[in-house]
Parts: sequence; structure tokens; C-alpha cells
Amino acid sequence: MKTVRRSGTGIFILFLTVGSIFAQTSAPQITVESIYRDYQATGTLPAHVRWLPQSARFSYVTPAREGNRALILEDAASGASDTLISAEKLTALAGGQPAPSLENYQWMPDEHGVIFTGDGEVWAYSLEDGSLTRLTETKSDEELVRISPDGRYVSYVREYNLYVRDLKSGRERQLTSDGNATLFNGKLDWVYQEELVGRGTFDGYWWSPDSKQIAYLQFDEQPVPEYPLVDWIPYHPDLEMMHYPKAGDPNPVVRLGVVPVGRKPRTVWMDLGQNTDIYIPRVFWVPGGAQLAFMRLDRSQQHLEFLLGDIKNGNSRVILSESDPYWINIEDDVTFLKDSPRFLWGSARDGYRHLYLYKNDGTLVRQLTTGKWMVTALNGVDEQRNEVYFTSTRQSVTERQLYRVSLEGGAPVRLSQKTGTHDAEFSSGRAYYIDTYSDLTTPDQLSLHAGSGRVIRSLGNSDQPFFQEYHLRTPELFTFRGDNGMTYHASLLKPPDFDPSKKYPVLIYVYGGPHVQIVTREFGGTRFLWHQMMARKGYIVFSMDNRGSYGRGHAWEQVIYHQMGKTELVDQLEGVGYLKSLPYVDPDRIGIWGWSYGGYMTLYSLTHAGVFRAGASVAPVADWRDYDTIYTERYMGLPQDNPEGYKTSSPVNAAEALSGRLLLVHGTSDDNVHLQNSIQMIQALIEAGQPFDLMLYPRQKHGIAATKDRIHLFDKLTRHFDTYLK
Repeated sequence: MKTVRRSGTGIFILFLTVGSIFAQTSAPQITVESIYRDYQATGTLPAHVRWLPQSARFSYVTPAREGNRALILEDAASGASDTLISAEKLTALAGGQPAPSLENYQWMPDEHGVIFTGDGEVWAYSLEDGSLTRLTETKSDEELVRISPDGRYVSYVREYNLYVRDLKSGRERQLTSDGNATLFNGKLDWVYQEELVGRGTFDGYWWSPDSKQIAYLQFDEQPVPEYPLVDWIPYHPDLEMMHYPKAGDPNPVVRLGVVPVGRKPRTVWMDLGQNTDIYIPRVFWVPGGAQLAFMRLDRSQQHLEFLLGDIKNGNSRVILSESDPYWINIEDDVTFLKDSPRFLWGSARDGYRHLYLYKNDGTLVRQLTTGKWMVTALNGVDEQRNEVYFTSTRQSVTERQLYRVSLEGGAPVRLSQKTGTHDAEFSSGRAYYIDTYSDLTTPDQLSLHAGSGRVIRSLGNSDQPFFQEYHLRTPELFTFRGDNGMTYHASLLKPPDFDPSKKYPVLIYVYGGPHVQIVTREFGGTRFLWHQMMARKGYIVFSMDNRGSYGRGHAWEQVIYHQMGKTELVDQLEGVGYLKSLPYVDPDRIGIWGWSYGGYMTLYSLTHAGVFRAGASVAPVADWRDYDTIYTERYMGLPQDNPEGYKTSSPVNAAEALSGRLLLVHGTSDDNVHLQNSIQMIQALIEAGQPFDLMLYPRQKHGIAATKDRIHLFDKLTRHFDTYLK
């Protein structure tokens, strides 16, 4: 029997979102259809909210459910709002041409106009006369559109080359000319945007503060092997080739250059050193525009250098360096101050990610935050008030709260108040911020706050009627101590008509991988609603954060180094042991499911532990040699340096040990975790004589996001566990 230690004053008591406890039969039935077709959490909120560049005003697009959408401008202080333009008017002004997207807008620096993009073209809308001007009209798409800081130019990438257009004269100037399908100028390649910069972020260029130069990354993709993505639906299948470096493969060769926009363009290339097998994960202009700052990370991701480069001759020098025997996490927590030659730097050098203040020559001024908790976001700096705003786990590892701290040091001051997860976006002067908040059963809520944290007004709540109608239950969050003496954070969702004298099947939802935390006080979206549905069907739903996951410092993460799956499963089995100690859990009916790394963990668990009756693995990695360089090598090293680790970490090599009924799911067009993983797993299972179930989703990528496919998928998952677990 395990000794259970619960956090705080005890397990958080079950409560309902609204009102008192209702019987299960009094609420309408939750179905997969109602979750994935009817529920729209973000559809009731202002969308694409953005602060204006100079004033304390913000804009947003009206919620999707309000019919004809419009771009609204609102004053933070007074609350007064105006409609700038509706989608209907935007279409009319386009004059029969494909209209730009209302959602894809950027404010001009003087706040007198907006740049819209859509259908691969660029448009300018004037607030002064209400006119809409098409700026580009080419056969090729303009992408990654940006406005220069002085508002004179619009820049974009077209056919892998950089261009700028003078908004007054209309003249377009081409800044690079060597771009092609294997040489990207100003555009990130797939592996950089997926693993270093941020999913969906392809920008690889940056305007100088004085609008005279553009710094950009150039990617030579020729060394990178190609992977085929096949669309099997047409009579003759379509084939798309993508550059994808698998673990151990050659990476793209990257260069960092600076090109002027006001005269004949000639790129000055920064000196990156002799070794070209490196990463340039972040680039910054130093205020004033005479120097470029950038990070240089070695391929093993154990040595990080911060350099200053001279834009006139490309000479560079290291001003700061860090090393770690495991790996270094790259985050967005570097900011140069405008009023003094100093910068903020985020580092986990003491075991937890914290903020440090440096002089521009690399001299440490002071550490601004410290403790056994993590800074998870740098939200902004108010130089006039000498304050830094950041989000952290200081209150609780399961929460994200907003704080401020003086640049002179001292204790942080908490600004956000509600228990849960906060994400703050500050106005340019830091006098206001918009907070996106959620907790376990409260979807996103938007509210306007003064810089002090004081609530000014609500800006919108998500689909609360859904919660009132379905009477959802709140999972219990608690901690338990394993037999190994370690404390784990976990969540437990019980059926609405829970009877402690009965025995229930348990469905474990797992992720388990680096940089993700699933036991948090935030809303879990449609996955959470499906878990509610499964609870109503008589399942207990359990999750825990094992070692290797995010939120508890670098020592908690680094145990997976060179051996994925092993420690994560050891900890998940501690969770299974805890579940079996509960008198109402049926120890012979425990199932597991997960997606992506969670899909991998499901495969690994079913092939390395005989305790699960059934499992569902969605879009899993089956062999770590099949996944990309940046992510895989960060944790596993190069395959040639760690062949045994790759072998023992990959479920494809343990197919003969499969126990429990497996459902394997993959999208055939997955460009992240390729279908090859599941194909190889299928072959290994066939050769081992192991029974399993398979579901493929044509044309679907890693998220299997199409509504009909999602409904089909979660119906399939439901039937699988009802058949083999319930």
C-alpha cells in the first residue's frame, strides 16, 4: 500500500462549474459529435487581439459566432470602441478581386493604417479616407509580410527571396536574388520553425530599428534528405517532397546576413566561425542598429554562445556563453533595454530558469529572480518604472501567474490573482495588459488590467453555456509519493455517479515528453471534454507528470538523456501502483492513450510493461532514428554516438513484447511524425505475430484536425476502450 501525500490542505474537493451537484441523468448526454462539431470555445471570444504600436488602444476581430465579422478598435482607458472595417466592406473594397483576410492584419507604426494580407497578396487600408490599396499583384505569393519601424516600407518573401516596397512611391526593390527551393532567404526551414523558433513561425528576417537594414537567415537545404508525402486520394496519387533531416542526417547550412534597403543591396555576412554544423536559434538588433546580437548553438545543444556582430564588416565576438552536460533549452527571454546598454537573459544555470541582467559587453549585473521555481515567460520591461514583468511557477508548479520585479533586484510582486493559468500581453507603454485566463473547467477568459494588476473590465468569456448545460465535473489535482520516494503531480476524474464500493476501469492519458506539462490548472479543451464523456461512461481518467516533463527544473528533465521512455515509464508505473492501491480501481482494467510523444509513450508502455489491458497510440514515434535532428539529438545525441540508446528507446525493436490490445492511429500526410513510424511498427508487429488494430486518416497531418476526421477518430477511440477495457 502506498502512502499518499496530498498537496496543500488536502485533495481539492470536486465541485461543479455552475450551481450544485446534479445527477448524471439530469444533464444532456455528451457525445463525440457535440464535442467536435458543436463546442467552440474560442468562437465566442474576441480574436486576433493586438495592441497598437504607440497608444493604449487595442484592436480585435469580433467573435466568429457574431455573423459578419469586423475589426474593432477599443480604447483601454475609456472603453470606447469603433468599427474600423467589416469583412463585408473589405470584400466590397477589393472590387471583385480575392479579398484579403480580416484576421491577417498589422498596424502601421503611426496607427493611421493597417496592412492586410490574403490570397498571397498585400493590401493597405487607410483609416483616414477608408481606402483599400492593393500593393502587390504577382503570380507568386508574398509571404512573411512585415512593416518597417518607420512605416516607410513593407517587406516580404517571394519565391525564397527578400523584397521591400516603398509605400509612397510604390517602388519594389529586390534585396536577394539567389533564393530557390533549396536556398531560403528570410524564411525558416521546417525543422527550425518546428523545434527552435515555434510551430507555425516561419519568419527568418528582422528590420533594424532605424529601418535602414534587414538582418536575415539563409538556409541551404541541399544537404538535407527529402521525405515523400503522398496524397493517396486522387486517381493518380500526388507526391510532395519535403526536406526533413532525421537524427544523424545533415542539417541545412545556415548563414546570417545584413542587407541595406536604401541603396544597391549587398549582404554583409556575419562571422559564425569555421564550424557550419551549428544552429542560430535567435537574432536581435541592438538598439541603435549598429550591431546585431545572435545565439550560436552547437549541434549537441550543450554549448550556447551569445555574440555581437558588426553590421559593416561582419566581425563578431562572444560576450556570453553557457554550457550544460545534458542540453540547453532555448526560450524567448532575451530583451535589450533601450535606455541603457543592458539586456535581460534567461538561463537555467542554477537548475531553474531565471532572469539575469547583463551589460552589453557581457558583464553580469545581477540575477533578478531566484528560487526553486521557473520563469516561463518574459512579458515585458517598463524602463521608466525600472520593472520587469514575467510569468512563472512561483505560486505553484501547476499554475502560471504574472509577476513584476525591479531591475534593481528584490522580491517579485504577484500581479495576477485568480488561481489558474495566466498569459499577459502588455501595451507598448506597459500601462495596461490583456490577460488570457483559464482554469480546470473554465475556458479562456479575456480581461483588461492596469499594469499594477488591477482588473479594469472583462473582454469576453468562452463558451460557458456549454458548461452550464452539461454540468461538467472538476478533476481532483493532488500529489502522491511513489515507492521510490519521489513526489508526483497527478489528476483524477471520477464518474459523476461515483460509488466507492464499486470497481472502475481506468483510462490513463499520457504525454510524458520534454517541454510539456499536462497536470496544470488550465482548461484542457476538447480532449478534456472527451475525458468527461468517458467518465460519464464509467471510466476513471488519470494523468500524471513523470520525470522528463516540463515545469520542475532541469534536474527533473535531464534524467531522460540518452534513454527516452525508460524513466518516463518507471514513473508512470508508480502512478499505476498508486491507482491499484485505491479500493475502487479494477487493477485488471487499466488502459492508456496518448498523442505524439504520448503516442510514443503508449507504444513504449505496451511493449515494456504488462500492466495495461488496452492502449491507443496516435501519431507516435516508433523509432527515434525517424524523427528530426534538432529535437531528437537534443535528448538522445547522434545515433552513431548512442546506438544502444536509440535501439532500446524505440518501441519498433520490442514489438514481440506487446501486451494489451493496441489501436495504432496515424495521418497519412503527417509532416511532423511521419507515417513511416507506424508503417515500420506495423511490419514489426506482423513479424512478431502480434494482433493490433489500425486506423489511417488520409490527407490528415499530425493534428488530424478536420472535423469529420476528429469525430471519426474519437468515436474509434471510444469504441476501442469500450471493447477492450470497459
